[in-house]
Amino acid sequence: MLTITVRPYAGAKDLEPIANLFNLCDTADRFDNWTTVTELQEDFTEPSFDPQRDTRIWENSEGELIAFASLWISEATQDNIVDGYLWFRVHPAIRKSDCTHEAIAWAEKRLREVAISRHVQVNLRVSLRSTQQDLQAILQSCGLRCDRYFYRMARSLLLPIPQPQLPQGFTLRAVRGESEIEAWVELFNESFIDHWNHHPLTVERWQPELRSLHYRPELDLVAVADNGTLAAFCHCTLYPEHNQAKGRKEGWIGELGTRRGFRKRGLGRAMLLAGMHQLKAVGMDTALLGVDTANPSGALKLYESVGFSPVLTHHIFVKTL
Repeated sequence: MLTITVRPYAGAKDLEPIANLFNLCDTADRFDNWTTVTELQEDFTEPSFDPQRDTRIWENSEGELIAFASLWISEATQDNIVDGYLWFRVHPAIRKSDCTHEAIAWAEKRLREVAISRHVQVNLRVSLRSTQQDLQAILQSCGLRCDRYFYRMARSLLLPIPQPQLPQGFTLRAVRGESEIEAWVELFNESFIDHWNHHPLTVERWQPELRSLHYRPELDLVAVADNGTLAAFCHCTLYPEHNQAKGRKEGWIGELGTRRGFRKRGLGRAMLLAGMHQLKAVGMDTALLGVDTANPSGALKLYESVGFSPVLTHHIFVKTL
């Protein structure tokens, strides 16, 4: 009989075993992911994340890490709703064990604590690929239901990229680092406040991104109106260790948006194309992005219009606790 010990994160010594488990699972599942110790270290030191309370580790009798779960807890929406996003991996050799059910039960218990301490309504959310049908069945048996679909889309940067055409009166430039962080966060929130499941971004949550080892100022772009207002943005991200491990040259269009009051002028398309040109300029040959398939602003059509196409689908599951 398998003897399993469950415990929280115990410090930096756990980072490499966690990364190894993620990469073992993703390789077994043929997922095009790669997790590094550096990325985990940055994630676990974010101000909004409590690694002792928001993680669980499952070990066998030899002390080997065989499953891991973490819960990323959002800010409250205008309706006082908090989402907890559960991420987990279970070693391929023990996927018929109870570890997945235990991870879901732990996440529900943790979120109920959050509901009491913060006086909010809480939702448990899990993102799975469309191919993970066994896990989808487990989630459904635990009371979760699918309520949204997201595409990952890709576009070759080796093909011609149209030049961005900014409307008259707007200029394109890089973000001025942390000196402009409050204005950028305001821009982000004004751009997404009317989107599905928007949770307000805070300066405290965004600051670690600007201090991250993978942050590249030349990939962090804004369009500025003639009165100085930040009107639109395109924030791109590189993951060099992932590219090295997979033999790829991929870059992400991580965040793209246009402030309310500045839409329907072509700013979104211009910023997207500008981001693609910047990714190509730093040596990437493929651009990736994620999109809500039911995005009300027409984002999916925009991406398709410049050559992006879906490469995989994520199903978003939810349970209100």
